[in-house]
Amino acid sequence: MTDAFAFIIHPIDTRRDISRKYPTLGKMPTWLLNLLSIIYPPVFISEIKGIRSQETGREIQGWFLACPLSPGLMLSLPPSLVYRKIVQTGRAAERLGARILGLGAFTSVVGDGGITIAQQLTIPVTTGDSLTIAMAVRAIEEAARRLHVPLNQATLAVVGAYGAIGRVAAQLLAPKVQQMILIGRDPQRLASAANDVRRAGGHQVNQTGDISQLAQAHLVITVTSAVDTIIRPEHLRPGAIVCDVARPRDVSRQVIEQRPDVLVIEGGMVEVPGPVDFGFDFGFPPKMAYACMAETMALTLEQRYQSFTLGKEIQLSQVLAIDKIAERHGFRLGGFRSFERAVTEAEIAHVIANSQLSLPGAAGPLA
Repeated sequence: MTDAFAFIIHPIDTRRDISRKYPTLGKMPTWLLNLLSIIYPPVFISEIKGIRSQETGREIQGWFLACPLSPGLMLSLPPSLVYRKIVQTGRAAERLGARILGLGAFTSVVGDGGITIAQQLTIPVTTGDSLTIAMAVRAIEEAARRLHVPLNQATLAVVGAYGAIGRVAAQLLAPKVQQMILIGRDPQRLASAANDVRRAGGHQVNQTGDISQLAQAHLVITVTSAVDTIIRPEHLRPGAIVCDVARPRDVSRQVIEQRPDVLVIEGGMVEVPGPVDFGFDFGFPPKMAYACMAETMALTLEQRYQSFTLGKEIQLSQVLAIDKIAERHGFRLGGFRSFERAVTEAEIAHVIANSQLSLPGAAGPLA
């Protein structure tokens, strides 16, 4: 049996994303596209070729399949209908011969984080959140290094700190930073996350439901399931580095338009090993993929056909395990992107210069 996987994507910006595959349909009004999405079957997007393990030389194949629903529809429609649409897409993957299925973007967020979907399919399912955490942590650490922000002197804020991704990311970074601010709306769940962070080695751990507390943070990881943006220009201090793991984004585009002294990066962009051809432009440069996609690929290269990351709880051990698997097969942090554009060295230098100008008498972002 061929080593093969499938990965479910879906439109985030309905008109823009549908236009990538169907330019004519993309000209229709959004309300009509939403109506068609509800009745439209799963869509075959492309075959993925050329993923090759750096360690074993094994090649695998895969497929992108689209569930037609947008995040807004997934949150507003009856859960039973949303599950049915995702399961239909999973069954299309089974018919293609996939041996594992990855859930992309909101298909991994809705309901119980893939558990119900996995119960209705014959192949294992993974959300990809474990490798997403590992790569988000690698990205924020690398960005801090590039902007000369010493981790051991920095304040890190995690927005969505009691969610599956935010909670473990905070634990991984807790021993490395001077102070942590955990932000979320549910005080009880936030207190539980704070206890985990302290046990992981967090030195000063504060918790709040007030997004304005971001102004204290040199580093921000944000990973909520909000449909609309929640982080605006006035929330951030000069020189702040924001790693936005959420899809749809948590960070407003106004941040990069109005704050040249702030760096916003997308968490989880990964360079895939081998002469990979995705057969579809999902907005990344060649060979680059989201970390959730890369987790599904890495498990396939490892021939580890099991439901690796499911549900709303993720263990630190899972993150460490998939990070080692991915690294062994040749998956690497693939540089920085911000709002679907590569971040250049000149842009990083521009942020550093502007953050110094924003702080009278300051020597850099930590001042």
